Amino acid sequence: MPSPELLAAPVLPFGRLTTAMVTPFQPDGSLDLAAAQKVATHLVDGGNDALILNGTTGESPTTTDQEKAELIRAVREAIGDRAKLVAGVGTNDTAHTIELARQAEAAGADGLLVVTPYYNKPPQEGLRQHFTQVADATGLPNLLYDIPGRAGVEIRTETLIALAEHPRIVAVKDAKGDLAATTKVLANTDLFYYCGADELNLAMLAIGAVGIASVVGHVASPEYRQLIDAVVAGDLATAQEIDRRLVPAVETIMTITQGAIMVKAALKLAGVLDHATLRLPLVEATPAQVDRLTTDLKTAGLIA
Repeated sequence: MPSPELLAAPVLPFGRLTTAMVTPFQPDGSLDLAAAQKVATHLVDGGNDALILNGTTGESPTTTDQEKAELIRAVREAIGDRAKLVAGVGTNDTAHTIELARQAEAAGADGLLVVTPYYNKPPQEGLRQHFTQVADATGLPNLLYDIPGRAGVEIRTETLIALAEHPRIVAVKDAKGDLAATTKVLANTDLFYYCGADELNLAMLAIGAVGIASVVGHVASPEYRQLIDAVVAGDLATAQEIDRRLVPAVETIMTITQGAIMVKAALKLAGVLDHATLRLPLVEATPAQVDRLTTDLKTAGLIA
């Protein structure tokens, strides 16, 4: 039987299952809002509690501020209040990030994903001030995104513990992969953790993450829903079986080339997207990559 602690579900800011959603484009590269609504509906029908829009998987470096707002409004129209919308607003310019945060709030977002400022490699005090000023700028809960492999700098444990004092900094999307550091933050704060690296989903849930912020979830949301529910119920064997079955899909989508490239190809194979168009500098998957993807999605039981 699950323990009383597991049965007493906490009030989570973004639920347990979230997917960092792609931004669909027409073959000419223009924003395809109808396709975005279709993808969002597919994800919510698959068990997502929240969707992350305008993140890196959503090719946010290539979309305009206006397109970002249009995407939020279109997805909200499609899914209503069936799931929360978390808007990616992070940049390496604090003033611009604040502008995007306020725009996202006005467009109807329920929360903000704020990535570590990238490329300019600020010191920890710069990160503390950046995240604090962004959190001060709106009334929305903030999900900090710790991904040093892309940002070039980590949010250190002591910085996260300090930032946890802010009433609107409530959660971390963790793609750092340092389980010991995560455990220390969990032991010293009330921050909710969401795994941001699909290969570590089960490990992160085991040490206390409340959920996952997935890319592979575009084609595996029902499976990840089952995995999370199994962990919450204390059924480790079922969680392990699902996690291991999805290894080929995770490996192919996340390691063969850039994740957005492969997940758009996967959505096309699954019949959710008609076009796998990306904006430069990203390019579509090669025929060889699509062949590998097809095989591995079939092996993982994700497509017929």
